[in-house]
Amino acid sequence: MRWGREKLMKILYVATISNTINAFLIPHIELLLKQGHQVDIACNVNREIDSKLINRGCKVFDVPFQRSPLKKENYGAYKGVREIIKSGKYDIVHTHTPVASTCVRLACRNIENIKVLYTAHGFHFFKGAPIKNWLLYYPIEKWLSKYTDVLITINQEDYARAKSKFKAKKVKYVPGVGLDTEKFKRVKVDKNVKRKVLGVPDDAFVILSVGELNKNKNHETIIKAIAKLENPNIYYVICGVGPLREYLEGLAQEYHISGNVKFLGYRTDIAEICKASDVFAFPSKREGLGLAALEAMASGLPLVTSNIHGITDYSVNGKTGYTCNPSDVSGFATALSELAGDPQRSIRIGLNNITTVGRYDIYSVLSKLKDVYGMDQEDSLTVKRGAQ
Repeated sequence: MRWGREKLMKILYVATISNTINAFLIPHIELLLKQGHQVDIACNVNREIDSKLINRGCKVFDVPFQRSPLKKENYGAYKGVREIIKSGKYDIVHTHTPVASTCVRLACRNIENIKVLYTAHGFHFFKGAPIKNWLLYYPIEKWLSKYTDVLITINQEDYARAKSKFKAKKVKYVPGVGLDTEKFKRVKVDKNVKRKVLGVPDDAFVILSVGELNKNKNHETIIKAIAKLENPNIYYVICGVGPLREYLEGLAQEYHISGNVKFLGYRTDIAEICKASDVFAFPSKREGLGLAALEAMASGLPLVTSNIHGITDYSVNGKTGYTCNPSDVSGFATALSELAGDPQRSIRIGLNNITTVGRYDIYSVLSKLKDVYGMDQEDSLTVKRGAQ
């Protein structure tokens, strides 16, 4: 069956927590609303859903998904989302994040006339991942793929594996969730004034990281690399909150660089802070893609990143900056030292990054999603129902 403008549809967007909806998926939902389709949302509402979606008629269901897959509350979440899907008579369920997507695909197994789309925001199993990730997550994802009409991956390693190993009816590659690159390009900042606000000297070499303070984001490698350089003119600015703040503050103190490491907490002025910085450090141990690094590229910053899953789609050693093994403190130190010692090269790399990041722009991503949904030239939604 082909659905055009004569068949407006009812679509349910599902994510484990509401932050995922607010941070990444609003433009995706607005794309569907613009065509007249009804879109509802199911998630653990840890923060209120953005009012622009509520005002456009999106109904929100609070489902007690837990980010840890072993939490007993997820069984209740499974039953809850199954009832929402059955009673709501949805045509499409588009699910995101591992826990919610496990519950959704189990719930939809025996429901007729429904199509399941799953966007994997980075599998937990990848080349170099801990063996426990492969033992836990890989069998589950492989099994559930047979209950998936369209599996959408956001990096090339996941796409290749899903295409060759999984049983989804279709596997599609979409380059991330989309980034408003123009927002970062057009920001104008008085660098010296901004640095004064941040507590950083005018002539400092400023390294920026953005992300939750947790083990995966791996800020400690950069702190150790900076300490190794013994350069009092290098400052490290960290934006984000998380459980490791006290540990990282203690680490900076232990290495006698606490005055050069600034913990800024949660910030809404990331674009401005990017423009006041010299390089973006992204030493994560795992990333589906890494929106923060793409934002830094759009701001014209060179990157110093880990060389792992997702990040390597866009971070190319010698072109976008430098890539290192996540635990290679000496490698990160050398990369930062070379950029600090050659400002003109840093500028050239940054200008290249502004061009390179274009393929991850929100308009590029929405164009890919139109293809996934089967929108025709008039932007009608023309997906076919998938037998479950």
